Amino acid sequence: MKLCTIVGARPQFIKAAALSRVLRKEHEEVLIHTGQHYDHNMSDIFFDELSIPRPDYNLGISGGSHGKMTGEMLIAIEKEILQKLAVQPDFSQHQNQFGDGHAAEKITKILTEFQK
Repeated sequence: MKLCTIVGARPQFIKAAALSRVLRKEHEEVLIHTGQHYDHNMSDIFFDELSIPRPDYNLGISGGSHGKMTGEMLIAIEKEILQKLAVQPDFSQHQNQFGDGHAAEKITKILTEFQK
């Protein structure tokens, strides 16, 4: 199974240190770093000292207001998951449920199904 772990701040790095070791024994984990902490002491040090695998993607999102960064993260994560990670949902099923297929609920459902 392909799983996606998204990290960006100290609590997530610490959780990923334990979780990634277990996940990677039986699954393919794709690690996405939001990039919100780019300083060595706020980011790289955790990867180094906790032996967290290096991220497959670094979104490089930092600076600005909380809302701006959160919005940019959601857009970039959606792009990584839906485009680069080649998720292939059953779009016909989703179109029947959500009409034109462009509704925010559809994207949420696809992202949720990807995480299973």
